[in-house]
Amino acid sequence: MVLRILLTGGAGFIGSAVVRHLIDNTEHTVANLDKLTYAGNLESLASVAHSSRYSFYQVDICDGAALDDVFRRFQPSAVMHLAAESHVDRSIDGPADFIQTNIVGTYSLLEATRRYWQGLKEADKQAFRFHHISTDEVFGDLEGTEDLFTETTPYAPSSPYSASKASSDHLVRAWQRTYGLPVLVTNCSNNYGPFHFPEKLIPHMILNALHGKPLPVYGDGSQIRDWLFVEDHARALVEVVARGVVGETYNIGGHNEKRNLEVVETLCDLLDELQPQAAGRSYREQITFVKDRPGHDRRYAIDAGKIERELGWTPQETFASGLRKTVLWYLANPQWWQRVLSGDYRLGRLGAKG
Repeated sequence: MVLRILLTGGAGFIGSAVVRHLIDNTEHTVANLDKLTYAGNLESLASVAHSSRYSFYQVDICDGAALDDVFRRFQPSAVMHLAAESHVDRSIDGPADFIQTNIVGTYSLLEATRRYWQGLKEADKQAFRFHHISTDEVFGDLEGTEDLFTETTPYAPSSPYSASKASSDHLVRAWQRTYGLPVLVTNCSNNYGPFHFPEKLIPHMILNALHGKPLPVYGDGSQIRDWLFVEDHARALVEVVARGVVGETYNIGGHNEKRNLEVVETLCDLLDELQPQAAGRSYREQITFVKDRPGHDRRYAIDAGKIERELGWTPQETFASGLRKTVLWYLANPQWWQRVLSGDYRLGRLGAKG
């Protein structure tokens, strides 16, 4: 079935990857709804912006009246909710934006969706779905080296960011239990890949290395994360919204557990190969260790067996292949990240259109 998907946060890192996948590899129509905060970049969508199956609305998900208008105009058959504040360090320094966007915004979107959904014909109501995209950070961290997060792992968020996402997950499930809204939830591991905002670990290290700056590693760098190539994640999300079972949760992971220090060292080695420095210096010489962040989780790892068994999804990229693609992209696209670093990507933004 061809869907009309209203996707929130489609100018962000993961959202833009989903939009590009939807336009390039499916027949679905997508409306991108994004407030365009600092992390929203329409230049990440330049390759699909002129598609007849793509439209853009500059809207805050906390604005219920504006949401109602978009629902009325676009008439979606599904919602994919990715809009969120997502940077842990920013949530520690200023949690208010995370509470507003991730909790209040999700509530506003759920209510706008419920108003629209309740007005549909019965057959369209049955076919409709609301897909909420979340994070593995809601589960806290893992103690044992063999433990994995499953869809039934109890929530134990550690940061204002993860607590706000956990709250939004609970709201989504409550709207199904209380009002019957047909929802799906996915929780993913750490994403990486092209078009990643430079404040996040991998692009931050790539660009600092290229500019001869220190490569700051929290603590001793022993924190472990499961890394998921963003295009693999986009494929998984589209499978879930199209074929997932309403009411179910699906964990999405990359099967790539790496220590943070190992990630940085591997990046340095790739850059030594692909963009060698003068006099044979290694980028590893730029690694520095800094004070650990408060409440830093030690290990995340996802059991993605359910989505493989039920929907047939597995990641196509290994960490080695995905990281090489990522580094090559940043080396080949300085105009994208230079405009992000300078702030020029925020100039000349358009208002709502459809």
